[in-house]
Amino acid sequence: MAPFWLAGAPALAQDAQGDSPQQSQDRQSQDRQAQDQEQTQRLELPAPPADANLPAVETIISDEEFAQEVPSLDVADDEALFEELESIDEFERRIAAQDNEGGANEVGDEAPLGDPSLADGDTTEEIPDAPVRDAELAAPLPPIDSLLSEPFEYAEAEAPIVQSDLRYRVALTGLDTAQAESETDMGDLFHDLSELEEGDGKAANIAQLRARMEEDAELVRRILASEGWYSADVRGRIDAEGEGDDQQSFVATIDTVPGKRYVFGDIVIDAPATQPEGLIRRELTLKVGDPIIAARVQAAEAKVLVGLPEWGYPFAQLGQRDLLLDQESGEGIYTLPVDPGPLSVFGGIETSGDEVFEPEHIALLARFKRGELYDNRMVEDLRQALVATSLFSTVSVSPKRSGETAPDGAEYATLLVEQNAGPPRTIAGSAGYGTGQGFRVEGSWTHRNLFPPEGALIASGVFGTQEQGASATFRRSNAGRRDRTFSATAQALHANYDAYEAYTGRIGVLWSYASTSIWQKPFTYAYGGQVLVSNEQDFDLVTQQRLRRTFYVGGLTGQLGIDRSDDLLNPTKGFRATVLIEPEGSLEGALSPYVRAQLDASAYYPATDALVLAGRVRFGTIQGVDRYDLAPSRRFYAGGGGSVRGFGYKKLGPTVMEPNPDYPKPEDIEPGTDPADLPDQFIPRNIGGRSLFEAAAELRYRFGNFGVVAFIDAGQAWEETSPQFSDIRYGVGVGGRYYTNFGPLRLDVAMPIDRRTGESAFAVYVSIGQAF
Repeated sequence: MAPFWLAGAPALAQDAQGDSPQQSQDRQSQDRQAQDQEQTQRLELPAPPADANLPAVETIISDEEFAQEVPSLDVADDEALFEELESIDEFERRIAAQDNEGGANEVGDEAPLGDPSLADGDTTEEIPDAPVRDAELAAPLPPIDSLLSEPFEYAEAEAPIVQSDLRYRVALTGLDTAQAESETDMGDLFHDLSELEEGDGKAANIAQLRARMEEDAELVRRILASEGWYSADVRGRIDAEGEGDDQQSFVATIDTVPGKRYVFGDIVIDAPATQPEGLIRRELTLKVGDPIIAARVQAAEAKVLVGLPEWGYPFAQLGQRDLLLDQESGEGIYTLPVDPGPLSVFGGIETSGDEVFEPEHIALLARFKRGELYDNRMVEDLRQALVATSLFSTVSVSPKRSGETAPDGAEYATLLVEQNAGPPRTIAGSAGYGTGQGFRVEGSWTHRNLFPPEGALIASGVFGTQEQGASATFRRSNAGRRDRTFSATAQALHANYDAYEAYTGRIGVLWSYASTSIWQKPFTYAYGGQVLVSNEQDFDLVTQQRLRRTFYVGGLTGQLGIDRSDDLLNPTKGFRATVLIEPEGSLEGALSPYVRAQLDASAYYPATDALVLAGRVRFGTIQGVDRYDLAPSRRFYAGGGGSVRGFGYKKLGPTVMEPNPDYPKPEDIEPGTDPADLPDQFIPRNIGGRSLFEAAAELRYRFGNFGVVAFIDAGQAWEETSPQFSDIRYGVGVGGRYYTNFGPLRLDVAMPIDRRTGESAFAVYVSIGQAF
């Protein structure tokens, strides 16, 4: 800002001109005395006499002109008096602008006098520099060549010294003494991270080799420090190893003296008391006297952060660790500040985002109740349950402080569930082939949340060489409780097997608690009921003919299972067992009740890491009804990919010999035809039984993502109500497996032992998952 003077203050002006403060005060006193004397003299002048004849005075301005020129003394009439005064900066800018418009400045672009734009570019100085008035100073500098009488002559750069590529090898010394005490292979770690090793023994010049060596020396220091050797002496050197015609050979040696390995002298946890007492120390798996290894420290701290939320402290935080080393004793004092936060119990549930479920349904999926001690494992379990619904593109569950105190003094922790809905519709399909069963293609359309929450509608169809049909299913997942499913199905199916042909309509309901792809449950169950009407072709032993009959069947279903295996689709150890009981009755006329029961069991034993021994058995029985009164589709049969491999689907069991429909009529047989050239006049047909036995054994060998299997299957069905263990048929074969992240793809080829008339020489089976 340009300096300014206050009007009516001459003393300040004189003082600014060089008077001392005392001289200024004396001069002011003298001025006041002079003014007082002058005023006194004015007051003492005598007044003119009343009758004095004064000379006439000529009128200079009339009263009317005076009134026009002199402003009114009434402040209310003058609006300008109420206008806000401009600041000093504004005043100076306005004056500078007026000067520029009036051509006050000789140079067009130079700063005006008093303008705060200073010559040095600083606009914040309280006292500005003088403005630049010399146009020559503002002119651009001339080229430097114009100032020289003769141009510079630059000397040519010397040609760089060309050094042929050098070769080198790497040597580590002194690291073996530390390696003997460490569980980490420090040599391998060095080779994985080494700049020298990355160079593959070649360098452009000695400077590049030296730079790599220095980097690797520092690498060795870091590796040793991470294992507890904090005072290691690491040095590098380069030695010439030999010379050739066009290259040099060197040895880059890193000498190491590990020194003393530091151990924990004391472990201090800076934290308030927890419940239970000593929780943090228990989770921090570090011990006094153990070597100070960076990876162990980090793992122990991570365990604290994982463990505290499992014991009611979801808001725990770790501070910055401190490690004080004593070079004399070789011990370190480790201090870890921990803020566990408030002890918390489960509170309410809040949702956000593109919501699929309301908090009430989410609470149904949780395995905890309000007021229970907070456990992060239960929170992760809830998140997985939400993922298992397949209704979210993303979903997260995180704790949030509520500030609400529980009756036991803990704080309620609110769970915030952030939801983002995914596409609810799915189109799926599958295809397969089995000898005796033929090709089979199945497709389905599913809307998983058509009837919220989790009410699905499923429309499916199957088309194959031996099956054709369609069905519609309503399914409610997590119905009333977590993992319980209710389903109602209406189905129409045509099945045409060698054993029977049937047109079946079925309506059934089922409540089930079963394993899923995420949770393999140790115990499962299912119960329900069904009603079916089936028009089937059956063989009449009395008339020795096939007749069509209509069956009306109603029944209940109950199933209980135990699963102690380690995987659903690829078990390698443990066992499984399932019991199925189906009380049924014929609804033709009077009710004729009977019971179907079946037991399945399998076991798995890992002989080695790559070899697994697996076996299974199955028993079945039907009690309380004659075979002829049973619908053929409700009888027991053996054979096929999930039964006895090597035989056709449902082709093992009680058989009858019936005329071959492909055998020509007598009048169609040409005279002289060799009977051996004709098909069999009679062929066996399986008519099903009331008891069943199956067994299988497999050797499964896996190498990488592939595997091979050798197996033997056995089984038979009998007319009696209990297995007779007679005429048991066997099939043997081999298979291949390709292991994916969702389960193995299976291809099995099997052949029957002691093949009989009408049986295939071999059978092929393709599916997902192991055979059992």
